[in-house]
Amino acid sequence: YIQKYFLVAYYKVVNWSLPCCFDMCNFKWIIPLQKFFRRKSARDLLPMKPVEIAIEAWWVVQAGYITEDDIKICTTSEKSAIDKIIDSGPQLAGSLDYSIVHSLYNKGFIYLDVPISDDSCIAVPPLEGFVMNRVQGDYFETLLYKIFVSIDEHTNVAELANVLEIDLSLVKNAVSMYCRLGFAHKKGQVINLDNLHSSWRNVPSINRLKNTLDPQKMLLSWDSAESRSPVQEGGSSATDTDTNSQDDPADTASVSSLSLSSGHTKRIAFLFDSTLTAFLMMGNLSPNLKSHAVTMFEVGKLSDESLDSFLLELEKVQSTGEGEAQRYFDHALTLRNTILFLRHNKDLVAQVTQPEQPNNGFPLDLLRCESLLGLDPATCSRVLNKNYTLLVSMAPLTNEIRPISSCTPQHIGPSIPEVSSVWFKLYIYHITGQGPPSLLLSKGTRLRKLPDIFQGYDRLLITSWGHDPGVVPTSNVLTMLNDALTHSAVLIQGHGMHGIGETVHMPFPFDEAEQQGEFSHVNMGAHKALRTLREKMDLQHFCGYVTMLNSSSHQAHRKLSDASDGKGEPELALGSDVNGSTESFEMVIEEPPMDPAVKQSPEVPTTEREWVPLELCFGIPLFSSELNRKVCRKIASHGLCSKDSLKKLLHSSRKLSLQVLSFVHSFQESISTMELLSEASFSPSSSLLSPPAGADTGVPLPAKNLMFKDGVLSEWNGRSPSSVLIATISQEHLK
Repeated sequence: YIQKYFLVAYYKVVNWSLPCCFDMCNFKWIIPLQKFFRRKSARDLLPMKPVEIAIEAWWVVQAGYITEDDIKICTTSEKSAIDKIIDSGPQLAGSLDYSIVHSLYNKGFIYLDVPISDDSCIAVPPLEGFVMNRVQGDYFETLLYKIFVSIDEHTNVAELANVLEIDLSLVKNAVSMYCRLGFAHKKGQVINLDNLHSSWRNVPSINRLKNTLDPQKMLLSWDSAESRSPVQEGGSSATDTDTNSQDDPADTASVSSLSLSSGHTKRIAFLFDSTLTAFLMMGNLSPNLKSHAVTMFEVGKLSDESLDSFLLELEKVQSTGEGEAQRYFDHALTLRNTILFLRHNKDLVAQVTQPEQPNNGFPLDLLRCESLLGLDPATCSRVLNKNYTLLVSMAPLTNEIRPISSCTPQHIGPSIPEVSSVWFKLYIYHITGQGPPSLLLSKGTRLRKLPDIFQGYDRLLITSWGHDPGVVPTSNVLTMLNDALTHSAVLIQGHGMHGIGETVHMPFPFDEAEQQGEFSHVNMGAHKALRTLREKMDLQHFCGYVTMLNSSSHQAHRKLSDASDGKGEPELALGSDVNGSTESFEMVIEEPPMDPAVKQSPEVPTTEREWVPLELCFGIPLFSSELNRKVCRKIASHGLCSKDSLKKLLHSSRKLSLQVLSFVHSFQESISTMELLSEASFSPSSSLLSPPAGADTGVPLPAKNLMFKDGVLSEWNGRSPSSVLIATISQEHLK
């Protein structure tokens, strides 16, 4: 009826507008329209038979809509199975004949339920064939990802629902779907073998966990040469891998043969961001490495039970690549060394466990920060407190995410988001009185010419707010800056006066011997700025690195432009146009750093004044194997995981957080420092600093244009460096 009505209405419209055409066509246009609008029945759209799936013995068989005609085409055995299901109710698939169950399912006479009970424990192996196009605002999809990152093999469904504070039935439905699609499997004996039909006994297991190494062989001993890790060897790097270990059948064992102590123990969590998963997915590093990378991204976690197969794949990664691919290889191989260092490290666990507890080391989980941030703060805190004893971040984390803030469990990494933002750079310049020439411009600022402090530089380091920095040439940079300033604040820093500046990464905590003696290129730890940072920020209970920059100050400066002849022409204009281009500096490809041995040979003398701190990052770096090895050594030698050190770390993190927040909000016109300090509260069971209700959770944008030049941070009015210095931070807060 609807089709006829539509055709008649369509005919009238066309007939009124084109009467001559319809007279000529004699209504022949309606026939193809009828074929076009003909609707197929739902049955025609369905496949002839269901897709083949792996049915497990503990699934429940339910009777579908079976007619008398359907019974006629069934065999005697199939009729008996149908009668049993109808008369006795739903049956376990394992209690029926294996071939009969699949035959009835393919004919569409039965459907399958995947039962999940309150005490069911679920394991998530590396994903295979996982494809999901995320839909914004879909509640069930959001629930699936929350459960993905929160689930573990030792927490049953009822406990998981309690931790997430989600209705138990919703969690059961989500977990049931995981098992149905093969993304997860039930742990333990799910069906009594006495009730299992004989036809199921020779069916291969659906367990998709790959063979793993014996964890006893993963235990590290700093004194044993046989079990030492690549991070323990003085001359080793990320490229030192044993390519024969995965071929030895004696090194593999099933999951059921784990000889570690039974019972659930808390773990160490290594926090990473999506940049790492992107590196692992790209470059064809290893044939089966992509499935682990997809698991790390989609699930948001790679549990300790899957790390053995993950390590085997990382061992297959080649040590050298070409061009940009070398960056992917380096991250993969250094990640392997980091896992070997943190996982089942007897030296680390000896510092936090009681003497009567077994000293086998802590298991390790890899957690994606973005997935944890998808949970609300209270839920994230409960998940972390339940499963983990220590959090360790990779360094550096991308500026596009907020780092995880946590008091318990202790966090070795950025304490608050401001510590991994542009503000922290200015903070370390402010307390040390040293740093490259820097200019922080607020959103909406317009530059008419490049400020004079950058006239002698050939390369600038540009950081658009909330994005990672990029090194760009000074030529034609003004247009890009003005485009970026229309949609975000921008930090401009001098990087190199003749090409890209030379950088050196100094790992901390510092050894006493590193900060003694005279400063030199090989004794960078004796730099005055590093000693100041160590005293004022208590770097002895953190781990990470400080990047020192040499802008090649001996190079000849370019002549200043005629526009900067002292006439006092303003260099910026505060405009209201915010509809400009949204070009990001992330599109600018940073030139590969030159070999320091080439840029500056040891014979070339260098002075302490030529080197300034560029940035400070907390965590374990993955971009350099040598730097990674040094940081791991310092974590063990300085006992950063001991109870006393972690207590001091918590105190230092709180103090640093208050100092940085006080520094940041001194440049905000809408809130005073005293209001900030009164609102800041620390809770042992919550995040380090909880923002006030209704407040923006992002890092605050600058309300003023700030310039750092000649060791002084001041407000910049666009003409000449302001003589009014920023002095709103009391010196007591910086001591």
